[in-house]
Amino acid sequence: MNRICELFSIRYPIIQGGMVWCSGWRLASAVSEAGGLGLIGAGSMHPETLREHIVKTRIATSRPFGVNVPLLYPEMEIIMQIITEEKVPIVFTSAGSPAKWTNWLKERGIIVAHVVSGSVFALKCEQAGVDAIVAEGFEAGGHNGRDETTTMTLIPAVRKSTSLPLIAAGGIGSGGAMAAALALGAEGVQIGSLFAASEESSAHPRFKQLITTLKEGDTKLSIKKLAPVRLIKNKFFELVDNAEQNGASKDELLSLLGKGRAKRGIFEGDLEEGELEIGQVSSTIDTIEPVSRIFDKLINEYNTTIGKLSVL
Repeated sequence: MNRICELFSIRYPIIQGGMVWCSGWRLASAVSEAGGLGLIGAGSMHPETLREHIVKTRIATSRPFGVNVPLLYPEMEIIMQIITEEKVPIVFTSAGSPAKWTNWLKERGIIVAHVVSGSVFALKCEQAGVDAIVAEGFEAGGHNGRDETTTMTLIPAVRKSTSLPLIAAGGIGSGGAMAAALALGAEGVQIGSLFAASEESSAHPRFKQLITTLKEGDTKLSIKKLAPVRLIKNKFFELVDNAEQNGASKDELLSLLGKGRAKRGIFEGDLEEGELEIGQVSSTIDTIEPVSRIFDKLINEYNTTIGKLSVL
């Protein structure tokens, strides 16, 4: 058993990404039941909705689970209070400084991991006292690092900079990729896109089906003046991309984004006007499967990969 499994009390060092509009109680509980760590995505939930999903997750599984909290979202004090009231054991924070909430959470007995896009930020995590670091490469979906460092480059750099338990994220959608991440120094993986397209994902069926049709180059990092995010190329993406290329200001981009674009695309299934967030690894996903089958494939592929490497 490695340090990630020990820290979170899980069988496999596989963490499900806490993705907006995908990571509700059904997905989180299914991943935890399969032996990984399921995360509820608080970024797309009002506080009381989050409480409801925490309660339902606890009913659906007796195994450890956590909540992913993007720190750039509003109502943070209320969200953190609900997490402590509901005795959530694990919190993954992202999109903000780890220094702000880590001590507060740890004082309440909560295990804290923080998502970073570079080794400089990893050092800040260590100084803040986090229990584990998620190093997320440029390939990932959703909000992304401005430096565009790929996972293959990022993991060794972060491993060199810190001795904390390390989780690799970005571009991981197979057991082979999991083996590669561990070979580079990670001790676990966080997987998003593959679970976004699972049967238990709360994303709209049209969005899941679209994921299975994507090819290389069908996603691109966008909205760099605000918070970089990887999007599927659709009508909305083209609108934003043209505005950026024509020098649109932050305010102009905010006006273009409006409210609820990600909900409109991912949760409601508007594939043209919605903001469709997904990782590059989506080009390798061609089926919508239950979480249990995804885990079986990941573990079998991992073991097959390790077996092949052992004969070199």
